[in-house]
Amino acid sequence: MEKPLKANKTPGFLYYLFPSLGAMLWVAAFIGVLTKGSQMINADGDLALHIAVGEYILENRTVPLNDVFSHTMPGEPYTPHEWLAEVVVALAHRLMGLDGTVLLTGLVIATAFWLVHKRNQLTSHSFLTLLLVGALALLTSANHWLDRPHIFTFLFLALWLTVVEAMRRGRVKLAWLLPLLMLPWVNLHGGYMTGLITWALYGLGLVWDGYLFKTSDWVALPVKFWRYYLAGGAASLLVTLLNPSGIGLWKTNLGFLASDFMVNHLDEYKSPDFHDFTYWPFLVCILLLLLGFGLGKKKARAEWLFPALAWMAMALYSARNIPLFVIVAAPLLALTLQDLITQYSETKLVRWLTRVDGNFSQLDASMKGGLWPVLVVVLSVIGLSAGVRFDKQRIGNNFDPQLFPVEAVTWLEDHPQSGEVFNYYTWGGYLLYRDQSVYKVFIDGKIDFYGEELAREYLRVISTEPGWESILDEHGVDWALLPVEEKAAQLLAASADWTVVYQDATALIVHRK
Repeated sequence: MEKPLKANKTPGFLYYLFPSLGAMLWVAAFIGVLTKGSQMINADGDLALHIAVGEYILENRTVPLNDVFSHTMPGEPYTPHEWLAEVVVALAHRLMGLDGTVLLTGLVIATAFWLVHKRNQLTSHSFLTLLLVGALALLTSANHWLDRPHIFTFLFLALWLTVVEAMRRGRVKLAWLLPLLMLPWVNLHGGYMTGLITWALYGLGLVWDGYLFKTSDWVALPVKFWRYYLAGGAASLLVTLLNPSGIGLWKTNLGFLASDFMVNHLDEYKSPDFHDFTYWPFLVCILLLLLGFGLGKKKARAEWLFPALAWMAMALYSARNIPLFVIVAAPLLALTLQDLITQYSETKLVRWLTRVDGNFSQLDASMKGGLWPVLVVVLSVIGLSAGVRFDKQRIGNNFDPQLFPVEAVTWLEDHPQSGEVFNYYTWGGYLLYRDQSVYKVFIDGKIDFYGEELAREYLRVISTEPGWESILDEHGVDWALLPVEEKAAQLLAASADWTVVYQDATALIVHRK
C-alpha cells in the first residue's frame, strides 16, 4: 500500500508562509464580500436607514422607543430591534464611510463561516471534503450577503452551535455562554429566535436518539448534561427580555411573521427561484444530503439531522433562511460525504483520491499561516483608503446615482421644499441618511413598524389605484420624491395641481402649486 507524504519533509518556514484551509476559507469569504461591496450597498435602502438610526442613537445617546423619523406616524411606539447593530454600523461608517461598513460585513461573515469550518472538522478530517463543504457553504449563502444587521445572526448562530456541540462532547459547564451570547444577539437582530429554535431541535434530536430510538452507536450524554443544557436555554430565553422594548420585542417579531400581507410583499421572504443560478449551490447542498442519506450506511445523528431538516424546510419556504440552513447543516453534509468516501474506498479512483487527500490533510494540519487573514484585512484597509475599487462594478462603495436620488437630494440641500414629502419606499432611508434632522419621511424600510395599513396606502399611491390622490391629501403631502419611471411620478408631473421643480435621469421632485 502506498504511503502518504510526510508533512515534516516540508521546510519549517513554509508552515508559516502558507495558510491553513480554515484561513483560506476566511480569506475567500472576506474577499468575496469586498467584491460584492457596491452590490450590497445598493441592494435596497436598508443600509442607509440603519446608519441614520445608528447616528441618531450616537448623537442623542438614547435608543428611540417612539418614532422620530416619519411624519405619517410621529410619536408612535417603535421597537428598536436592531439598535446595537445600527450603532456598530454607524461607528464603522464614521471611521471609513461606506468602505467601513463593507469591511465590517466582511469581518463578520468571514468569521462566521470560519466557525462553520471548525465545526465541520468535528465530523470529517478529509481535506477535500472540508474544502468542498466549506466552498459550497460560502457559495450557498452568498446570495444573502448584504450590508445589513442580519449578518450578525450568521455569526451568533455559528457561535451558538459551537457552544452547544462543545457541551455535547463533555464541556457541559459552557452552558453559561448561551445566555452570554444571547444578550448582544437579542439587541443586534431579530434572528435571535433562530438560536432558541435550533437549541430546541438539537435537544429533541438527543431525546429521539437517546431515549426513544436508542441505537448501538449512540454516544451517551455527559454527566449532568440535561441540567446544564436546559438551564442554559432557559436563561437565554429570559435574557431575550433584556432589550429596550422588553417583551414588546417578541410581540413585534411574531406579529410581523404572522402577517401574510407583510411577509408576502417582501422578496426575501419568498421561496428561492431555482431558475436563478445563484440558488443552484443551495440545490446542490440538498442533493448531496439526499445522496448521502440514500447511499450512506452510517446513521445520521438526530441532533444534527433535526435542525438541518427543519432549516432546509424553512429555507425552501423563505430564501432568507438559506444561510441559516447551511450554517446548521454543513457538519452533517461533511459527515455524509465522508461516509460515502469510506464506503467506496476500495475502488481505484477513490483509493487515489484518498491518498491525495491524506497528503493534503497532513500538510493542512501543519500549516501555521494564520496571519494571512490579518494581512488581507490590512491590505484591504490600505487599498480602500487609497481609492482602490474592489467591487465587480468598479464604482466603489457608494450609493449608485442610477438607483438612489443622489443628485436630487444634493439639489434639495440648496432648495429645501416646504411641507411633508411622499417618498419612494427604498429612498426613505437614504433621505434620513443624508439629513435626518431635515427630512421626515412618508415611509422607510422599517415596514414592521409602519404596519399593514400604511403599507397598503403606500402601494395604492405608487400603483395609482383608485383614490390614490386622496391618500396624499389625508397625510398632508406637499411634495414628492419619486423615480422618474414610476406611473405616480408621471401622473403628478402631468397634473395641473403639481409643478415639477427638479428632474434628472433617476429622480423627479414635484410640489403642489
